[in-house]
Amino acid sequence: MVKQPMLKFVTVDGQMPEKRPPGPRKGDFDEIYAEYAREKAAEQAGRCSQCGVPYCQTHCPLHNNIPDWLRLTAEGRLQEAYDLSQATNTFPEICGRICPQDRLCEGNCVIEQSGHGTVTIGSIEKYITDAAWKEGWVKPITPGAVRTESVGIIGAGPGGLAAADMLCRQGMRVTVYDRHDRAGGLMTYGIPGFKLEKPVVMQRIRQLEQGGVSFVLNCNVGEDISFAGIRARHDFIVIATGVYTSRELQAPGVGAGGITRAINYLTASNRKSFGDDVPEFTSGKLNAKGKRVVVIGGGDTAMDCVRTAVRQGATSVKCLYRRDRANMPGSQREVTNAEEEGVEFVWCSAPKGFTGDAIKGVMVQNMRLGPPDATGRQSPEVIEGADYVEAADMVVMALGFEPEMLPMLWDCPGLEVTRWGTIKTNSRTHETTLENVYAVGDIVRGAALVVWAIRDGREAATAILRKLAVPPVTVAAE
Repeated sequence: MVKQPMLKFVTVDGQMPEKRPPGPRKGDFDEIYAEYAREKAAEQAGRCSQCGVPYCQTHCPLHNNIPDWLRLTAEGRLQEAYDLSQATNTFPEICGRICPQDRLCEGNCVIEQSGHGTVTIGSIEKYITDAAWKEGWVKPITPGAVRTESVGIIGAGPGGLAAADMLCRQGMRVTVYDRHDRAGGLMTYGIPGFKLEKPVVMQRIRQLEQGGVSFVLNCNVGEDISFAGIRARHDFIVIATGVYTSRELQAPGVGAGGITRAINYLTASNRKSFGDDVPEFTSGKLNAKGKRVVVIGGGDTAMDCVRTAVRQGATSVKCLYRRDRANMPGSQREVTNAEEEGVEFVWCSAPKGFTGDAIKGVMVQNMRLGPPDATGRQSPEVIEGADYVEAADMVVMALGFEPEMLPMLWDCPGLEVTRWGTIKTNSRTHETTLENVYAVGDIVRGAALVVWAIRDGREAATAILRKLAVPPVTVAAE
């Protein structure tokens, strides 16, 4: 009789991979979670209840076939598990590391809702794909019959690369244009190494290059090449630029020296991890060493900033957020990691202004949560007379991102945008108001998750292939 490998959630507790202690991990930018051992991955995968309505799959933007690859992992059939995972996700090893599983698949796990503790889906997904790379199961891209049509993709982030992968596999000629000197977008320069080590991203870039995707880097569309010029070169265009304009705070003293934007701060840190010469880091402008650091914001970018400052040797790191912990948008798991590393969160607080020509302090106003706003979240209200000054030598603004006005920058008025500046698209095909021009990811959605950009890129690629009557490829369900 074959032993049942599943339904172990009653007898086996959920267990994340071993986490490095806060002391040692604060001294480097290595990932903080160890790998599962093969037996432990099988054991944890075996906790899945194989429920009839898999809410984990429903709440995954890619609708990954999670129960089936958990079962295959529990049975020791890792290569099949990887093949199934890769069928719907271009970058499973990246999503396994950086998706906020506590808000998506794991947070909606049926056994989590029943009080038994969630299946550690993200860690198992990471384990499966890391094993696939080590064992050689990740095969080179072998394009099908070579086609004459070409696609120009603007932006080498997750959405653009996901589209490039699918189109290349179907024999299309793909060229990716990006403003940076390395591909990967925020996966390369925005997300710190302790969440996503850079070799993990670079190996996917190499796979695409070896499969025939061409990369034109250090290329700023609208300056180095016109949008019209790119359209003239290609039959189809996919816009995947992301959103890079930082939201600004209007307050007295906001121009003081020592106040920086999160994207600049994180990019400088990640460039150092590649061994680049970064003058603004060397000068101390974008280096937190020996400074009292205050980060303003409560999303995942703010969490990346506070944890980066700890590793750079800040004397203290505080995070100001205008709501309480329960209402913050960032991952609760990341908040816990930050607290373990010595970050202090100052809930229900917001900046009112800044002191000093070179930053000396943040004028903080205490808040309380009032009635819900239009989104249903409780609106912060100022508590009068409860202001104080928080000493600071460096302030990082992590208030979110907004889209660049691409029609103006690219001299393309026919490219219609919404009132928020995001590109208008057909919600099913991702085609814009310009024929054969598609848009995906944050430039359509606003600042969102990597996994949503991957989904958009895959769907846009499928729409292009359908227009050309190419046999459909496997993508997430609509």
